[in-house]
Amino acid sequence: MYRVGIDIGGTNLRCAIFDNDMQIIKRYKTPNDKNKNAEENLKPMIEFIKNFEHEIMSIGIGCPGPLDAHKGIILNPPNLQGWDNFNIVEYFIKETNIPTKMSNDANVAGLGEAILGAGKGYESVYYITMSTGFGGAYVFRNELINGISTCAGEIYNMIVNEDKHQHKGTNAGSLNEQCGGYGLSIIAKEIFKKEMTAEELFRLYHNGDKKAIELIEHTADIAAKGIANIGCVIDPEIYIVGGSIANYNHDFVEMVFEKAKKYYIKPEYLQYKLAKFSDDAGLIGAALL
Repeated sequence: MYRVGIDIGGTNLRCAIFDNDMQIIKRYKTPNDKNKNAEENLKPMIEFIKNFEHEIMSIGIGCPGPLDAHKGIILNPPNLQGWDNFNIVEYFIKETNIPTKMSNDANVAGLGEAILGAGKGYESVYYITMSTGFGGAYVFRNELINGISTCAGEIYNMIVNEDKHQHKGTNAGSLNEQCGGYGLSIIAKEIFKKEMTAEELFRLYHNGDKKAIELIEHTADIAAKGIANIGCVIDPEIYIVGGSIANYNHDFVEMVFEKAKKYYIKPEYLQYKLAKFSDDAGLIGAALL
C-alpha cells in the first residue's frame, strides 16, 4: 500500500508518493499560480495521484495556517492568496475517493522530523521552522499535540515585544513578524531605506555590515526569548530546527540557542539539532498523518 504527502506552499505545490518503507518513489511539483484559484492550481496534482498505477491508502496535506484542521479548511493564510476558506480535505476526497487529512505546514514537518528525522528516539520534540514565517510544532511520543483548536504549540503568533509590524492573521510584535523572513524584510527596509529580502540581509550580515549585524543579533535575542517561553510551558527534550533561514545560516541558529541559555530556567537541559530532511520534512510528515 502507498501513501501520499502534499506540501502546499505560497510559491510551489509539491506532492510525493511513498512506499511502505516511507521511501519516495514518485514526485510532482508545480508553481502556485496566483492568477488561478485553489482548484485550478490543484487539478494537475489530482491527475498525478489518480494516474498512479497502485492503490493509495491515504493522503496527508500540510498547509500554511491559519486552518480549521478538524473541518479540513484553509482559512485566511497570509502566504496563500486566493485560497481563503477553501475546504481542501473535502476537495481531495471528492476528486480521488481516498481518505485525506490535513495539518499546518510546521506541524507536518515537525511530525516527519520527530518520527523519522533528527528527533527520532526522543520522547518530547519541539520543532521550529525559521523560514518566510517563524512557526513551530510539538510532538510527544510520536503524536502531534494539537489542542482544541489545532493551535497548540503554534508559536508564530506569540507576542514577544511591542513592535508595530503586523500582517494578515498575525499579532503585532509576534515571533512571526519579528523573526520570520517576511517580517525581517520589512524591518530591514526601514533600516536600510530600500527593499531587502531576508537572504540579502543575511548576506550583508556575513559580510560584516554593522547595521545588518545589529539587526540579526537583535532578532536572535527575540527568538531566544521565544524559545525560553516554549521551555517554560512545554520543556521539550530536544528542539529540532528547520526552514530556509536555519538551513543556510547555521551560525544564526547557534547564536539563538546560545542567547536562549540566559533566559532558560535550566539551561543545561537546552539542546537542539538541525533538521535532517530539509525540504522533504513536510512531505514526509504529511504522509504520516
